[in-house]
Amino acid sequence: MIDDAPPLITIRGSAGVLAMPPVAIVGSRNASAAGVKITERLTRGLCELGFATVSGLARGIDAAAHRASIATGTIAVLAGGQDRVYPPEHADLLDEILGTGLALTEMPLGWEPRVRDFPRRNRLISGLSLGIDEAAKRSGSLITARLALEQGREVFAVPGSPLDPRAEGTNSLIKQGATPVTEADDIASVLRPIIGGDLPAREDDSDETEKSSAEPAPDERARVIALLSPAPVSIDDLTRQSGTSPRIVRMVLLELEIAGRIERHGGALVSPI
Repeated sequence: MIDDAPPLITIRGSAGVLAMPPVAIVGSRNASAAGVKITERLTRGLCELGFATVSGLARGIDAAAHRASIATGTIAVLAGGQDRVYPPEHADLLDEILGTGLALTEMPLGWEPRVRDFPRRNRLISGLSLGIDEAAKRSGSLITARLALEQGREVFAVPGSPLDPRAEGTNSLIKQGATPVTEADDIASVLRPIIGGDLPAREDDSDETEKSSAEPAPDERARVIALLSPAPVSIDDLTRQSGTSPRIVRMVLLELEIAGRIERHGGALVSPI
């Protein structure tokens, strides 16, 4: 659901995690002990509520978020190919992730990540709901936050000490309107209306795969199409007003896009052609 979505992605691991509502948790590679601790607490809280976490497998906050959600499912978005893990010391962490979660990348096998590939990776992370934990004023996490705002995503930030330069970025985001959070319920209360009610319980992979392959019912497809108008409408609004799941709305929009019947705009907006 991003304007410059890649034509092809590869995934490796447990596909069932894709059926869970995702929240991205990203932050400083040079994380403080307090930053790691609040990351672990937030992540475990989100997992208990039924969310999957998404991050970039980087050192610091990203790694802490992945480790805290291995038991329930986490998505690692890679900057290189599936066989070129960066940083190399996180290869064992990725192996643990693949048991219940997955690795996702748009890069081909054998691709060594370059500096410019990391912002490209960040736009994939920000294509999902987003939480920022701890970031310096100039960091990849803030690039992700900017992309998330452009894509119409919710942005959250954990406030930090004004004396700690590692919290300068998140404190700045809060000044600009990001939602301050200190616990998982702060995030869930904002995302529940977008998701459309209670969070689904995680089921086994075979059940999720069967669900994800089911086509929208005729009445579900008709409700989504009826809500389209010449003025661009947000995908979140289509989900809420149609009374269907985000998965169904995405499938209907994909069908319409393939048929050349809708146009996508910035901020996760769509309109008929």
